Amino acid sequence: MSTTAELLKGAAELFPDEVVTSAHVRHLDLPYGAGRFALVTLDNGFDHTKPTTFGPASLANLSAAIDQVEKEAAAGEIVGVGITGKPFIFAVGADLKGVELLKNHDDALAIGKGGHEVFKRLAALAVPTFAYYNGAAMGGGVEVGLHCAYRTVSKSLPAFSLPEVFLGLVPGWGGCTILPNLIGADKAVSVVIENSLNQNKQLKGQQVFDLGIADALFEGADFLEQSLIWTAQVLKGDIEVERPVIDRGEAWDQAVARGRSIADGKVHGAAPAAYRALDIIAAAKNGDLQQGYDAEDKALADLIMGGELRAGIYAFNLVQKRGKRPAGAPDKSLARPVTKVGVVGAGLMASQLALLFLRRLEVPVVLTDIDQERVDKGVGYVHAEIDKLLGKGRVNQDKANRLKALVSGVLDKAEGFADADFIIEAVFEEIGVKQQVFAEVEAVAPAHAILATNTSSLSVTEMASKLKNPERVVGFHFFNPVAILPLLEIVRGEQTDDASLATAFAVAKKLKKTAVLVKDAPAFVVNRILTRFMGEIQNVIDEGTPVEVAEKAVEPLGLPMSPLVLLELVGPAIGLHVSETLNRAFPDRFTVSANLAAVVKAGKRGFYVYSAENGFKPELDPEVAALLKQGDVVLTEEQVRERVLDAVAQEIGLMLDEGVVAEAQDVDLCLITGAGWPFHLGGITPYLDREGVSERANGKKFLAPGVASVPA
Repeated sequence: MSTTAELLKGAAELFPDEVVTSAHVRHLDLPYGAGRFALVTLDNGFDHTKPTTFGPASLANLSAAIDQVEKEAAAGEIVGVGITGKPFIFAVGADLKGVELLKNHDDALAIGKGGHEVFKRLAALAVPTFAYYNGAAMGGGVEVGLHCAYRTVSKSLPAFSLPEVFLGLVPGWGGCTILPNLIGADKAVSVVIENSLNQNKQLKGQQVFDLGIADALFEGADFLEQSLIWTAQVLKGDIEVERPVIDRGEAWDQAVARGRSIADGKVHGAAPAAYRALDIIAAAKNGDLQQGYDAEDKALADLIMGGELRAGIYAFNLVQKRGKRPAGAPDKSLARPVTKVGVVGAGLMASQLALLFLRRLEVPVVLTDIDQERVDKGVGYVHAEIDKLLGKGRVNQDKANRLKALVSGVLDKAEGFADADFIIEAVFEEIGVKQQVFAEVEAVAPAHAILATNTSSLSVTEMASKLKNPERVVGFHFFNPVAILPLLEIVRGEQTDDASLATAFAVAKKLKKTAVLVKDAPAFVVNRILTRFMGEIQNVIDEGTPVEVAEKAVEPLGLPMSPLVLLELVGPAIGLHVSETLNRAFPDRFTVSANLAAVVKAGKRGFYVYSAENGFKPELDPEVAALLKQGDVVLTEEQVRERVLDAVAQEIGLMLDEGVVAEAQDVDLCLITGAGWPFHLGGITPYLDREGVSERANGKKFLAPGVASVPA
């Protein structure tokens, strides 16, 4: 028995629940009398909603198919071998559910070696090999095709990527080694590093061809037929495939350097995967494939046994699974239909909400405000955004006209809301103002209408307390920018009933938002954690630590932006308001910074100024520096980091004790989808567990062993 078979057999025993992919071999006569051809189809027996993956038993099946065609090729019975997938799916890579189960380095190494050994046999066949990327191809699916001599791609292919770095791995079955040798280091860095770290950006069929990954591009309708005609022409010598000469000089080194600066900008050295991938790409410059494969095996095994990958898979599962089945949501059969939406307010936030409801629900949306000018401005904003979509080809003229006709604005709430089923307010963040708005709306809205509030920190229960029907008030807290951040915190007030809550969740689903049920507690989840985080940064600055030290201290978290740049985005006045709300609720833990208050009073939009001379990097605004009154306690970066993380861990522990959300997993889901917290950290709790912060602050970890970590 060969070592490959032994490796795969051992790995298969560790992973009994694998969804196994078969590799069917069928024979056909190519057009133009080009000869008999073997076509291998990868198929797991399910439809396109369950994409084909490679676990150990699946690799063993592919290996067995190669055994067969290897003999046929050696005997001169076939002229070539092709590999393709089931309808809409080529293959989407390694089965991550199996990766999660691995407990030691040797087993992890076996997964890397097993894939390499099988794929390498394709490249070693005695006849030319062809990959036909007919549908979605990711990770190992892309890599099996890279081992073939030629590739075609379907114009209708929707998603093609090497997403491993995004999850905390490297493309470990040839991606880091073959791709730069095929298309050059710079393009390979774009696919492996840049796209991956750009929220796992996917390529379409045309782009795969333009990059030179595929040699020919055909329409989706008769893709396989056209690919086989092309294959016959290649084998007969009628078509010669020309590939560019790869620049192995300075351009290669520059590409790797560009990759490192992208990685630094995104993860700040806090996650190893991108750097490991770049090391392998750098070493692939000499064209020695086997050396590259060995480096991929080692990197894969090291990363599989590291915390970032487990956290990455955990984060992926949160967004893909938990995010689609919200914990604690009532039975969806209780939800009432929504055929018209009302929006109170016509400012920027209200206008963004109106646009979202309009695009996703395609029902009439009516805005109201205190004067005609504001109403007109709000409706005008929505119309202008629809025109932008039309200009980009995202909607056609007919759809644009229809959407514009569905949005209107009125001054009289009775006229606007008499037949609305769902009314959301986005007015000034002041409890008295919101109570008054709801009293006015309740007087004119139908008895069944949901009254939703987009408050970021105020009590939903208190807002509803003076109404005749407080049970229909629900918190519906979006994050800015509304079109980009997926999170929607759905807040259950003390009297909110199941039907209102179920309707809110049903609407969230239609809006394509990730909804998380939260208790009516001050600032809910994201703003409470971020305010504690920012508050502690602000405290150390107020006490005397220089601004740049405080900012740099949290760089190892790999956050999308530094705390004070985030404050600028949120707006210092809003930051101050939320800290005041939380200070009233929890005065022992939440402070109100006198320096922040001074910055707001001075009308400053943030702590920084940006200039072209300095490449638009943030520099402390001299006017802000003059406002700052600091003490004389100067902490090191490490001391700041410890203090900030201890505060965050303590706050999350208290929130879980209070039942603000069902589990730590919901905290992570909120931070990933509402604050852009990095995937490679798994949100925040796996990072706090891994760094020993949870036990230091709370005496215990947030997650059980094996959840976002290597199983014990």
